[in-house]
Amino acid sequence: MRRPFASVLAVAAAAAVIPLASPAPAATDSVVIGGYPVEISESPWTVALSSRDRFGGTRAGQFCGGVVIGRSTVLTAAHCLGADVLGAPPRQVRDLKVIAGRGDLLANDGKEIPVRDIWVNPDYDGYTNAGDFGVLTLTAPLPESSVIRMAPSGDPAYEPDTAAVVYGWGDTTGGGDYARGLRAARVNVLPDAACGRAYPGSADGAYEAASMLCAGEVAGGRDACQGDSGGPLVAQGRLIGLVSWGSGCGRAGSPGVYTRVSDVVRTLGGGR
Repeated sequence: MRRPFASVLAVAAAAAVIPLASPAPAATDSVVIGGYPVEISESPWTVALSSRDRFGGTRAGQFCGGVVIGRSTVLTAAHCLGADVLGAPPRQVRDLKVIAGRGDLLANDGKEIPVRDIWVNPDYDGYTNAGDFGVLTLTAPLPESSVIRMAPSGDPAYEPDTAAVVYGWGDTTGGGDYARGLRAARVNVLPDAACGRAYPGSADGAYEAASMLCAGEVAGGRDACQGDSGGPLVAQGRLIGLVSWGSGCGRAGSPGVYTRVSDVVRTLGGGR
């Protein structure tokens, strides 16, 4: 991962709309580094955001990830829904869909469900990436078994050193090798102090514990990467983070930074 994702996505989108015999894969925001293949049945709440008009059909138009938090409700990163990424305000993207129940992006299983409504956190700060989340409302419901519970503030899943797993279809090497099938990587939740030292405030961004958490390995090697943004970070069976930003992919001393889901719970609890 690297900040800002939005500029990476915008470049990818610009390339995708150039007429080509075979559309180039979109270099969107974060895939899993140091990970392993996983069946969609093991994480049915993991979904892909898709726009073939914008990103081409090479990977079914996938450009970000998302997570099912209600039968008709998908949570994703706010920066995935910007006009610079989508080429237009999100409500004007006619073919925006959520791909659910499909691990292999080019398979025919699962469902492609159009998005009925879009809400982006009005407090999202595109410079710091604080408050990086948005909500998609689907035109048709998914099974209750596809829904994952969000971890509220104080949940032990946020404790440092807790084992967690991040999921996505992003870059698997940091060199533009995008996954066709869903992958996952095991990481550990890191202390806020360590995240603050890694990102004290620079061109890479500044860590803000109130709305962010970070996870990875001290020595690097396992991380989210380009194309994974908006995808889930799960610990103890609960959603604790959304892939948001970082510096590079899997670098020592540069852990991945995630939207802290307890902040999402607090915000959405107050209504939209």
